[in-house]
Amino acid sequence: MKKTVLSLLLAPALALASYAGSAGAADYPQKPIRMVVPFAPGGITDVMGRTIANKLTAELGQPVIVENKPGASGMIGCEMVAKSAPDGYTLLMAGIAPLGTNPVMYKAIKYDPVKSFEHISMIAKQPLIVAINPKIPANNIQELVAYLKKRPAGDMFYGTSGSSYQLITEAFTSALGVKMTHVPFKGSTPAIEALIGGQIGFMIDPFSTLNGQVKGGRVKGLALTSDKRLEIANELPTVSETAIAGFEASSWQGVLAPAGTPADIVKKLNEAIVKILKTNEIKQQFAAAGVQPSPSTPAEFRKHIVDENARWRKVADTAGIVAE
Repeated sequence: MKKTVLSLLLAPALALASYAGSAGAADYPQKPIRMVVPFAPGGITDVMGRTIANKLTAELGQPVIVENKPGASGMIGCEMVAKSAPDGYTLLMAGIAPLGTNPVMYKAIKYDPVKSFEHISMIAKQPLIVAINPKIPANNIQELVAYLKKRPAGDMFYGTSGSSYQLITEAFTSALGVKMTHVPFKGSTPAIEALIGGQIGFMIDPFSTLNGQVKGGRVKGLALTSDKRLEIANELPTVSETAIAGFEASSWQGVLAPAGTPADIVKKLNEAIVKILKTNEIKQQFAAAGVQPSPSTPAEFRKHIVDENARWRKVADTAGIVAE
């Protein structure tokens, strides 16, 4: 009898709690949203973050504020978001390094790019430019391979601004059957300066960081790593069409939330982001920067990260790269 009375007394409260939980997405957001970018201001991930945050602010009716948390190749910011409350008020804008290659390159990583997050949507893909020092006597990839094969293996130095570009370069050189020696740099700027100065001879880096140098003649662009040419740089062929059939590698970004964020909030955010990415304004803005809008479902974005982890782990194993 007591149990029956207790059940009757609790029923309205339980129903109210259930209603409140189910109404979460309808009422969301009710306060400002924080979007963490795990890199310093000014880079491509930061630019993508601020672009999407600005549009989400208008779409959701609450400020979406970008907060830069750089350090440890993006791992500090990612870990912070992974440990945040899963309520939809902390988001992450991250990409290939912290989500795709860091799990392969670092032992001490404190988050799982698949299990620690809800995957909201891909945002963009950006091709990379295969570039060399202008003094190297090669005007295409075939001529570069011929030049390298006349030299001792590893005699050419290549620079990278992060672990992802090291793995992409290793995949590239492995497919061509050539060997170069890796020189790491703390960012694209010093690596590009070394390429211009001749301290290194080769580099693969995002279109946004290298295209100006190619246009200015300070470095020589040989190819793009995208699956098709870019309208704003149509003179650059793709690696796939000129040297390695099917080769594709991109810098990419996406939006995530802490694992456990309610599915209805994830759905609302996904729908808002996909709507933004399909607008002509964003398409034109991205195209002018050599960036391809890449809206996705949460499941598609999750699968992309799973596939990237598997791909780069295989490259690391083949190249003999051991996680630090």
